[in-house]
Amino acid sequence: MSAAQPDPADLDGTPGVSAVEAFRRAEELLERRRPLDALRALAPLLSDEPEAASVHLLAARAYLASAQFRRAEEGFLRVLELDPADHYARFALGRTLQRQSRLVEARTQLRMAAAMDPRPEYQEALGEVSANIAVRSDRAGGSNP
Repeated sequence: MSAAQPDPADLDGTPGVSAVEAFRRAEELLERRRPLDALRALAPLLSDEPEAASVHLLAARAYLASAQFRRAEEGFLRVLELDPADHYARFALGRTLQRQSRLVEARTQLRMAAAMDPRPEYQEALGEVSANIAVRSDRAGGSNP
């Protein structure tokens, strides 16, 4: 990169950056495993675009990547309010609930995601959560909820 061209990493918070550029920058940061920087890049979009499911989805993914599970859950729920047919948001919500050890709730979301789109990763996640529920139930000596 020449001295005349700024490093894209320096564009965070730059006045005059379009919403699309800020969104793309946040995607890039999340891809580079910099979720907190991605959230900073998304902050203006979250307030300026409160009805944009894509912005909320990216923010929720960044929250999940930074282990902010409650915020991730809120973000995925917001996406589902805006777009109930978003199978990925439902899958990611299930994974978020799983990370919080809320397995029965996670299974419900993963079942819906798998029913909406039977991708192998959705099926695998559902199987994993169902198996964990069964193991916990066996250890407790109870029935499978």
